[in-house]
Amino acid sequence: MSAAPRPAPPAPAPLGHALVLAKAPVPGRVKTRLAVDVGDVAAAEVAAAALVDTIVACTAAFGSRHCHLALDGDLADGLLPDRLTALVTGWRITPQHGDGLDARLAHAHASTPGPLVQVGMDTPQATPELLRGAARGLARHDAVLGPADDGGWWVLALRDGTAAAALRGVPMSTPHTHNDTRVALTAAGLDVGTTTRLRDVDTVADAEEVAALVPDSAFGRAWARITGAAA
Repeated sequence: MSAAPRPAPPAPAPLGHALVLAKAPVPGRVKTRLAVDVGDVAAAEVAAAALVDTIVACTAAFGSRHCHLALDGDLADGLLPDRLTALVTGWRITPQHGDGLDARLAHAHASTPGPLVQVGMDTPQATPELLRGAARGLARHDAVLGPADDGGWWVLALRDGTAAAALRGVPMSTPHTHNDTRVALTAAGLDVGTTTRLRDVDTVADAEEVAALVPDSAFGRAWARITGAAA
């Protein structure tokens, strides 16, 4: 008599949810600092490609059913509309709400089930492993913050998204946003851990460095096309 087949091992428990806060990649509305040097259309191409890489990484890390996009604008109005729309199939997409980035962040976090890992669209080099690492940090901390080279932060993981209310009033896009955010979260009673430092893409120098790290990404290929056309 043959032995009964062994039951399949249980699927690993999900680590939580991914939240992407992004703008539709419309020329003239995204990557405005970069656009000064490369033009509005090229800057939007970079933004669209970075968003592609971010969506792919989040889906790989958490699965589409656990991914959320808080969007400023409409993907149909920007570049790569068909590709981006296809990539967010299965995602929950909601409009951003609030005056100022601090308020939009707080609202998006509070509207997303926890635990959650939130990123923007400025770090196309963020891998699924880095995102899952931030989520795993929530086993030891109430929050995990990833510093960015420019003084900001690129990822915020929270056990409970309502804790992002502490972000209201924190100045964003400054050389001390990371430190101010950490202080605000700590003042709200959260134990804050730290994860990997990354470089945001805001300038030509940023784009060149990040593209060199991930040349085969959508972002790396877009940057190569842009700089090749400019050469």
